[in-house]
Amino acid sequence: MSAVDKASSVAGQPIKVALADSNPLMLSALSEFFDRDPRFSLVASVGTAESFLEITLLSTFSVGIVDWTLPMLGGERLIEIIRTQENPPRIVVYAQGDNLDIPRQAMAAGAAGYCSRSEPPEYLLDTVASIAKGGMVFPFVDVRDLRQDPMHSLTKRERTLLISLAQGRTNKELARDHGISLNTVKFHLRNLFGKLSVSNRAQAIAYYYSTQSGQKLPLITQPDES
Repeated sequence: MSAVDKASSVAGQPIKVALADSNPLMLSALSEFFDRDPRFSLVASVGTAESFLEITLLSTFSVGIVDWTLPMLGGERLIEIIRTQENPPRIVVYAQGDNLDIPRQAMAAGAAGYCSRSEPPEYLLDTVASIAKGGMVFPFVDVRDLRQDPMHSLTKRERTLLISLAQGRTNKELARDHGISLNTVKFHLRNLFGKLSVSNRAQAIAYYYSTQSGQKLPLITQPDES
């Protein structure tokens, strides 16, 4: 939280928040909930990760509420970028379902809290209020997993690409199968290699199969692709 917003909190000023959600109906509903609660002042509501990054540079707010599945960057990468800024806002991940992998990944990326969309809206509002005061709000997460198993740090997209890699797919086939560009494939693979601490696709595939109980390592015959 920035010094400006800390002073606002002490003075009893409304907590400045910003929203990012790719679903227009959800974004509209969330905006209405925050507008009606006197504890908050809604600074902006946007539908893309790029727009949210822009408002973090142009506006001052205490807490951002972000959709984990924002297109292009995704929630995880968005949080990692925001964390590099000076006096970044604290981030709450608002995600569908109760998959505990997402809270783990959000915590590892640097989020301050997590709220499932299955919770009532009042729970999200209370979560944001707690985080603005300096707290962290997560469901139970075994933090040992964050340190011991890099697989938990992979996004859903990175995991599906890793599985496809293990099936012998080339970069061009990955782009076609997953409906993304070749450059986007390379971007995700670079992130994936970094998280697994490997330097190429063969090592990534070997790592993947080493985590699968009872599986044999495949014979890797294709060359690495740049």
